Amino acid sequence: MGKISIIIRNRNEEAYIGMAIQSVIDQFDDPEIIIMDNNSTDDSIRVISLFDRYNIKVHELKGFYTPGKSINQAVKCCTNETILILSAHAQITDIDYSCIQEDLKYHSAVFGNQTPIYRGKKITKRYIWSHFHEAREQNLYSKIEDRYFLHNAFCFYNKQTLLDNPFDETLQGKEDRYWAIHMVSNNYTFLYDGSQKCNHYWTPNGATWKGIG
Repeated sequence: MGKISIIIRNRNEEAYIGMAIQSVIDQFDDPEIIIMDNNSTDDSIRVISLFDRYNIKVHELKGFYTPGKSINQAVKCCTNETILILSAHAQITDIDYSCIQEDLKYHSAVFGNQTPIYRGKKITKRYIWSHFHEAREQNLYSKIEDRYFLHNAFCFYNKQTLLDNPFDETLQGKEDRYWAIHMVSNNYTFLYDGSQKCNHYWTPNGATWKGIG
């Protein structure tokens, strides 16, 4: 299998980032892990240091934080062509990387299924979570949000695609949705694959848990 770079954005994620990193190590052969840290004040950097025998690089975000800016800076640090953007509070559970690599030959992005875990309990997939079903779907459209639905908590890209089509750095959220709209309007496609799975854990400030936005 080809090598992969994983981007994990971090701000005070000490409770979950170790689990996210471990799931990456368990699923991929010699992954490059890029941590883009946004002025963390907790023990998350110390947690990351526990994995010092692995290929992990910590970078400090330059300038005022937006999700798009954080990702764009991290992409430039990646040395592999395939990139996974993974939430610091997500845990990969099922993955077929060869399938993802094949799909990225034809699609600008491939994002996977997320199981919401609230304080340790799997919750019913309602509202925003209802988008994460078991099937495969091209250019997934959200009737709830009335726009294309792409989610950067667990999403694969080709590096060159992101260099040519960076995320909007002015947005305070939903940079993934607006990126999808831009790409489809320019005749690109993206793919949702429900067989690629992760657990997504609740955090007090997690944007996905605040309704549909």
